Amino acid sequence: MQTNFTPAQLADPAVAESEQILRKCVHCGFCTATCPTYVTLGNELDSPRGRIYLIKDMLENGRPADAEVVTHIDRCLSCLACVTTCPSGVDYMHLVDHARAHIEKTYKRPLMNRLTRAILAAVLPYPGRFRLALNLARFGRPFAGLMRGAALKPFVAMLALAPRRVPAASDFAKPGSYPPETERRGRVAMLSGCAQPVLDPGINAAAIRLLTRLGVEVVLPEGEVCCGSLVHHMGRAEQALASARANVDIWTREIDGQGLDAIIITASGCGTTIKDYGHMLRLDPAYAAKAAKVSALARDITEYLATIELPAQTPKGITIAYHSACSMQHGQRITLAPKQLLKAAGFTVRDPAEGHLCCGSAGTYNIMQPEISATLKARKVRNIEATKADIIATGNIGCITQIATGTSMPILHTVELLDWAYGGAVPEKLTGLPLG
Repeated sequence: MQTNFTPAQLADPAVAESEQILRKCVHCGFCTATCPTYVTLGNELDSPRGRIYLIKDMLENGRPADAEVVTHIDRCLSCLACVTTCPSGVDYMHLVDHARAHIEKTYKRPLMNRLTRAILAAVLPYPGRFRLALNLARFGRPFAGLMRGAALKPFVAMLALAPRRVPAASDFAKPGSYPPETERRGRVAMLSGCAQPVLDPGINAAAIRLLTRLGVEVVLPEGEVCCGSLVHHMGRAEQALASARANVDIWTREIDGQGLDAIIITASGCGTTIKDYGHMLRLDPAYAAKAAKVSALARDITEYLATIELPAQTPKGITIAYHSACSMQHGQRITLAPKQLLKAAGFTVRDPAEGHLCCGSAGTYNIMQPEISATLKARKVRNIEATKADIIATGNIGCITQIATGTSMPILHTVELLDWAYGGAVPEKLTGLPLG
């Protein structure tokens, strides 16, 4: 793609990077075939290629974002299926990140949209506030039917996603060190997360139990904060960078202290962002090297478990439909490890059709774009249920929350099933079901 940026524009590192990304696009259109919003809406401007044209025009002309640009960028899920598909290596992720930051700086959204986004940014990254909000949701749920205006649809979506019962906090959510139960094979830090320990504390608990049984010391460092993913995808770059710096400091302390073999993440959406800390902080001389080291140590839980020799298991007679989260398969390019681990643990694994398409969760997307999200969820659930599996497994809390609202099939994190297979208790969601 030919670009026409001025030398003055290219002096801005973000613009210079975007210019290099834009130049790689050859207009081939392969991305349109795998883009969930284009497949759903059929609008060229809701495809990666269309958004690239909009971003190019906006940045080249050095103009503020307008309503059209914001509409189509906001509809992007950042699922990154286009990155997997692109034969030219277009780094769409960092291009759309720049566009969102530019929108945040130059466009004044309607009042209710600003309010909704501000509430999400002020609540979701903070477990205490998020737990309080979920507990208060029961008071708002009876009034959901009265919220018919377009501006209130995100609040209706929030109420629909909020669980009827908020699980009690897990003891495994507390900062500290969890020693190995056998001869020590490694030492890792594990991201506690923000939304996940509130919505489903059993995930991190299962990961810690499994790792310590396998001889791995797990440390949950004091002072860790949200990874920054949620606000990063809202274009709130400084808030995201502040979170990244805080976590880099915390994990660097552990690296320089007793050392770490890996930084384990059990939510693939968070993993994609943490693996990008090195890029996000590349221009910060105080953090560039430390952030690069943190990113190099970041591992999805299944990515790390694939490096450990596990005992052989017999077939269990249970069939798993494996839903590969977009942040796992496209963001981190982890496609085989989760399924291989499940098979080795004795499960039969099936791949749903159209596995490359997003379920519609995408951070806060199912709140901010509820109609498109609902369409994608229905499509995903149909494909999953068509496998006739007993259980759904995935590696991201957003997908678990989203898909669970559309099916009666139990859906669990992959590590919960692995913990069960290798000596753990039956997961609570499976208690009483005729399995195995």
